[in-house]
Amino acid sequence: MTTLVRDAMSTVVLTIGPAHTLRQAARLMSARRVGAAVVLDPDAGGVGILTERDILNSVGAGQDPDREPAHLHTTTDVVFAAPGWTLEDAARAMTLGGFRHLIVLDDREPVGVVSVRDIVRCWSSAHRDAPAAPAGTVAA
Repeated sequence: MTTLVRDAMSTVVLTIGPAHTLRQAARLMSARRVGAAVVLDPDAGGVGILTERDILNSVGAGQDPDREPAHLHTTTDVVFAAPGWTLEDAARAMTLGGFRHLIVLDDREPVGVVSVRDIVRCWSSAHRDAPAAPAGTVAA
């Protein structure tokens, strides 16, 4: 059976504004135990994503997380997933784009985020629940 994004995604969608500081974003992400925040910027008319890596890169560059606004570190050329995508579709998009999170849109509204961790968790569960190979065989 093919697993779909809707089955793997986290429906805990942390949404922040572009003026949130990186520290505020990090606190909210930590409290909700998520690795990314959806950044809604009504003035720019778009949806972006701020990830833990974006915050890490800023702090590593010596920037002050109390002064850096999220919008300066937000990825705005986002690839979105649909709930009906397969996990293979999502993994392919992540691999081609070089990122680890996809915002899931349903009718142009963010309804979830799917991460590499979500995909691996589903695939690991499927592998664990699969029948064992007969003795003496090598799994491909």
